[in-house]
Amino acid sequence: MNKVILIGRLTRDPEIRYSQGEQSTAIARYTLAVDRRFRRDGDTSTADFIGCVAFGRQGEFAEKYLRKGIKIAITGRIQTGSYTNKDGQKVYTTDVVVEEQEFAESKTASEQNSGGFMAADRPSPTAAAGDGFMNIPDGIDEELPFN
Repeated sequence: MNKVILIGRLTRDPEIRYSQGEQSTAIARYTLAVDRRFRRDGDTSTADFIGCVAFGRQGEFAEKYLRKGIKIAITGRIQTGSYTNKDGQKVYTTDVVVEEQEFAESKTASEQNSGGFMAADRPSPTAAAGDGFMNIPDGIDEELPFN
């Protein structure tokens, strides 16, 4: 089985092209920065940069909604290939062909995170929202708005 599930942030806006022919197809290419769970000694990188390609409706979705810094979750499959470059050298490629993609955070969080903040500079969710619950004032005689 060839199945990949990734969650990461776009390193730049997707590059969009359309195939030629009667029924042109959108082809979106982008790179996801996917955090590593653990860091090895001497390893300076804490993320892997994974090339992704989306075709058809998925490519159109990427063109319309995806931008640098947005956190998304994708599922797809790994596809390898090769080509000969203009210098005559064989180049090997590995991409994830996107089958599904969706947002992995709210629009507000995405706007805050893509504003140039580093993860260490962001306040933790508990610090920003207290304990995460809305304060209900004492003495409310009305019924709460849920069952």
